[in-house]
Amino acid sequence: MIADLAARLTRKSRSNFYYAFLTLPRPRREALYAVYAFCRTVDDVADLGGSGGADRAAQRRELGRWRAEIARCYARDGAPEHPLARRLQAAVHAFAIPRDALLAIVDGVEMDLDRVSYETAEELYPYCYRVASAVGLCCIEIFGYTDARAREYAVHLGTALQLTNIIRDVGADARDGRVYVPQQDLRKFGVTFEDLRAGRYTDEFVRLMTHQAERARRFYRLAREGFPTEDARSLVPAQIMGRIYLALLDEIEARRFRVFETRIVVPTARKVAIALGCWVAARFGRAAPARAA
Repeated sequence: MIADLAARLTRKSRSNFYYAFLTLPRPRREALYAVYAFCRTVDDVADLGGSGGADRAAQRRELGRWRAEIARCYARDGAPEHPLARRLQAAVHAFAIPRDALLAIVDGVEMDLDRVSYETAEELYPYCYRVASAVGLCCIEIFGYTDARAREYAVHLGTALQLTNIIRDVGADARDGRVYVPQQDLRKFGVTFEDLRAGRYTDEFVRLMTHQAERARRFYRLAREGFPTEDARSLVPAQIMGRIYLALLDEIEARRFRVFETRIVVPTARKVAIALGCWVAARFGRAAPARAA
């Protein structure tokens, strides 16, 4: 079944999101699996065939096909062709998943075909919105909410999560030819693209990453301050995601940003404890949105 395929994609990825999904009733969980599988499948388009011009054309055609599949999901008589798109259509029909958000996710993948660096943080934020915040805007429709502030919360939290990913993956991204750390910051702290690609761990690099972590924490704080407490129960999965990623940032900082040596992760036991803690807090009226240290 396609629902099983979507669930397997989520488990196989060892995603931090998986632990948030577990708290949902089955219909909502299956809708989340469909959205997440869509995100993973579209994201994989950016990795097809390397960096040649002909490959870029093929990648753009594939993204165009996914835009057409999204259109079919919303058409009254739409019939998506891809099995995962058909599952996504079921989620779209069951929940008010915004079409613009799904299209923004595709646009974010296309940005990886067009750009390999960003001059300033302000230039980077639209990318963060498309690849992360837009996902959050899809998710909260499935979670359910009553306060419109939930949308702003999703945007801020998505940005925080993406900035955390950028810190964790800075070495691997550089080896792939991409640098998401703003060029302005690289110059300010005296770190070059070659330093990142070679995995040179220096005092300058630590100061650069400390600055990136402070930026991420600012968005975690914005998410916390705008959290709609009246929707605490329904937004438990979002809280879990935020707390797990914040724990990841804590772990990265505790290891002094030694992200070149190994892929830093939050231990499974810690993820389970976070998920249970958020669920219990919300159930007994003590909302636990992502803290900001």
